[in-house]
Amino acid sequence: AAVLLYAGCSGPAESSAAQAPRTPPPTPPSTGSDSISATRRTAITRAIALVSPAVVTVQTEQVQQVQPDLYDWMWGNGPQSRSEAGLGTGVVIRPDGVIVTNAHVVADANTISVMLPNGAVYPAKRLGVDATQDVAVIKIDAQNLPVAALGNSDSVIVGEWAIAIGNPYGFMLGNPEPSVTVGVISGKGRNQVAGANGPQAYVDMIQADAAITPGNSGGALVNADGQVIGLNDVSVTVPRGI
Repeated sequence: AAVLLYAGCSGPAESSAAQAPRTPPPTPPSTGSDSISATRRTAITRAIALVSPAVVTVQTEQVQQVQPDLYDWMWGNGPQSRSEAGLGTGVVIRPDGVIVTNAHVVADANTISVMLPNGAVYPAKRLGVDATQDVAVIKIDAQNLPVAALGNSDSVIVGEWAIAIGNPYGFMLGNPEPSVTVGVISGKGRNQVAGANGPQAYVDMIQADAAITPGNSGGALVNADGQVIGLNDVSVTVPRGI
């Protein structure tokens, strides 16, 4: 997916040539948040403002033992260690640093670190993993963190707003603030058998058309009330002929 960045622009500068005295134009309104018109403040923007402070970046490192190939084996070289970095998203659910994310983000990680929206980075430890539901709980040593309110996924309505908040590009964008995509709830109780789009089977999933990309896994799926109703998990690609 392409990332489009837009530079701000302003109106043309006034000419510096001398002009006859005239009534000065009215002072423009402040550019602060208080000046944003009420029509731009929607249920979606309010929900994003509530949840975004609790969305964090999860970075992992997995050390794997790589067996030597025939050439290395002939020269007496043994297994080599190889480090592989991973990236995902998490949601703070307790102010003392308890975070939920996807199991596949942290399950095999040797080290886990968490970056908060303010840029602070903490080492994290894994508290528990449920591979069947693809949910994991990790914790950092921090206090007084903003938390996301949890909703009830059983009460979601097909057709209501679905807001996906996560960090699909990690550190690539140069700041730790999460990215947001918006869609609607497309279905409930979706099951995906193993092998249809990877080795993992998924059961009783919420289907939404808000775009998610690698690195968004473990981020918050939010309703219009600013409640987390699920975690961003998998993007299914269905091939089709043209």
